Amino acid sequence: MAPTVPLALLVLVTLLAPGLGVAFPGCDYPAHLWCSSWEIAVACQAESRCTNLSRPAVAPVELSLYYESLCPACRWFLVQELFTTWLLLPAEALSITLVPYGNAEVGTDPTRGRGRWSRCRRPRSDRLILQERNVSGKWHFQCQHGAEECLGNMIETCLMHEAKNFSTYFPVIFCLESGSSVTKNLEACLQIYAPQLDGGRIAACVQGDTGAALMHRNAQLTEALSPPHQYVPWIVINGKHTDELQAQAEASLLGLICRLYQ
Repeated sequence: MAPTVPLALLVLVTLLAPGLGVAFPGCDYPAHLWCSSWEIAVACQAESRCTNLSRPAVAPVELSLYYESLCPACRWFLVQELFTTWLLLPAEALSITLVPYGNAEVGTDPTRGRGRWSRCRRPRSDRLILQERNVSGKWHFQCQHGAEECLGNMIETCLMHEAKNFSTYFPVIFCLESGSSVTKNLEACLQIYAPQLDGGRIAACVQGDTGAALMHRNAQLTEALSPPHQYVPWIVINGKHTDELQAQAEASLLGLICRLYQ
């Protein structure tokens, strides 16, 4: 007479032996179909057995940075956190959008950020000047840190327009933002990081209608933020901005992206 196997032991073997064709909770498929797709393999906890399947591509984490070219906190985040994270991660893990525009109003005596993490906040005053104005069909801009910042925003916007490819223009923007002058080092930064780009075309964009139209688009993107931004740098992750995401990105952007990219 065959020995009797306790029922409890049979249940334990059933739960711990997927190789025997036992279904798991959430797996409504027979064993011969477990390796027919990655989704079914995951549901039936059979990933290790399905060597014929490749793991499906994971969507990149999407990060949008709304910033001002001369804001100290913006420059620090872009240079120390965003650029280094981009260098360390594979290209498919992170998709970055840069929107240089910033605060929608300029105070008559704006407070400028001091120190590494002094965010540049939107002014609160009864005497505010709109940053963007349409005068006789042409867009004119005023910026929180003066005319040089408007020029820096425009240079970086036109650089992105001319270069098209993120991996081409981001090192140049890093060079500008980490250097002594955002507005005076374009030719030097192009020579180092993107000698194939024509500085004359970028200058023509900055001085012409194209640059103004591109900056107007940046203004529209910034003004459409929900919730409305209160300061820069303003960081949006996968279409969402929260105080928690902002704090995590500022503390360790690499760690945040690695947690989200699964």
